Amino acid sequence: MTTTHTPSRSGFFNGLAAIAPLLLGVVPFATVVGVLAANSVIGPVPAWATGFIIFAGAAQLVTLELFESSAAAAVIIATALVINLRHMMYSAALADSFRPFPTSWRYGLPYLMTDQAFALSITQFEDHQDPVYRRWYFFGTGIGLWVPWQMGMTAGAVLGTQVPESWSLDFAVPLVFLVLVVLAVKNTPTLVAAIVGGVAAVVGIDIPYNLGLIAAASLGVAAGVFAERSRT
Repeated sequence: MTTTHTPSRSGFFNGLAAIAPLLLGVVPFATVVGVLAANSVIGPVPAWATGFIIFAGAAQLVTLELFESSAAAAVIIATALVINLRHMMYSAALADSFRPFPTSWRYGLPYLMTDQAFALSITQFEDHQDPVYRRWYFFGTGIGLWVPWQMGMTAGAVLGTQVPESWSLDFAVPLVFLVLVVLAVKNTPTLVAAIVGGVAAVVGIDIPYNLGLIAAASLGVAAGVFAERSRT
């Protein structure tokens, strides 16, 4: 008996298979966020719910940290938006591929947009022109990360309530970001952006309302863009 592999079936399972190896780094990250959420000043349930509302690891961590430091609401929102500005570039790069999708898919799939889903999809779309395959592949990569993320966060939130306050886990935040920075540095412009942004963040650590973080991110992006243009 011959099994028929439709574009939707093959796209979805290929997406799941592609994202699976990356979960080795994603699940521990989600668990750390869950532990921090369990001990958040806004309460464990609202903090845990940020995994559904924001679904962006770096922005979620920073949001929880800014709540801890009693930052103004406008600062929290602005910081999360600045951190996720790269999603605008992802959207622009995928716009032509998404255009043939049904309206419900075009509005729903962006919720599952992550660095990993974008990187895998933009490469896969070069070899597969079928819009049905494309949308199911993106959905596979997206949901293949979303479900483990929520599970990791839930596990962290449950474990976090059992961790004594004396076992401060604040150190996990910079460690996670250091790992993300190392993985993101792939060439000279990204290295320049990381160095400038890191130095600016340290220099501006005492700026009120954590505005130093926004300034550091902006300077890092600007430095990276300048370095990129200097190479051409």
